[in-house]
Amino acid sequence: MFSFLRQRTPPPRTTQLMLDGQAVEIAVKVSSRARSFRLSLPATGPLLTLPEGARWADAEAFLHRHRHWLAARLPRATQAQRLVAGAAVPLRGVMHRVIATGRLRGRVEASATAEGPVLLVPGEPEHQPRRLYDWLKVQALADLEAQSDLHAGRLGVGVKQVRLRSQSSRWGSCSSSGNINYNWRLILAPPHVLDYVAAHEVAHLLEMNHSPAFWATVRRTLPDMERGKAWLKAHGRELMAWQAPGEAP
Repeated sequence: MFSFLRQRTPPPRTTQLMLDGQAVEIAVKVSSRARSFRLSLPATGPLLTLPEGARWADAEAFLHRHRHWLAARLPRATQAQRLVAGAAVPLRGVMHRVIATGRLRGRVEASATAEGPVLLVPGEPEHQPRRLYDWLKVQALADLEAQSDLHAGRLGVGVKQVRLRSQSSRWGSCSSSGNINYNWRLILAPPHVLDYVAAHEVAHLLEMNHSPAFWATVRRTLPDMERGKAWLKAHGRELMAWQAPGEAP
């Protein structure tokens, strides 16, 4: 039994667990509807749910007891996807082969060839992953700013700033001040998926929760929201496997 004692500090938003020598980030959520601790594995990554008032020490003990359950269900480190020459990288849902141009200078370019879509990446081999990553972030920011502005206009709210993060368990987050953080990996998904996440986060500017009123707000600006939501549930873990340069799997 865990103790429902008043806490001086809330639990962290994320925690880490060492599995097979690798640090795995786990999102932490407090739920008024939860009656016990729950460890789940949604598309966005591991999630530990706590009842309101539960002690963090009890939650950590629960997580430790269930570490083998989680380790058995997580993708192996060898399945991590890297932005390297020869890889097939999805861009807006379309697979592109990464081709090293052999040139030291120039910009990353998306192009069509007889063999299919490609991403042409210049630079030294050790610098190519960073160049491609930076280019993908530029593409992601442009798309997410555009869709955020679109949904903000439909809902009559203002977005202060859009920023990108490399979170391993979230697609986005929104603050009451109007700042929205998005996961850079959304540029890898089909456009309707990125659009859904943008609608979701902008709707939080009116409803900072996941109540029926919140989902009604999302549907008001994006009537076809279920399409993007279902895609993320089915394929989100595949996107999360893509690693930014320097990230551990």
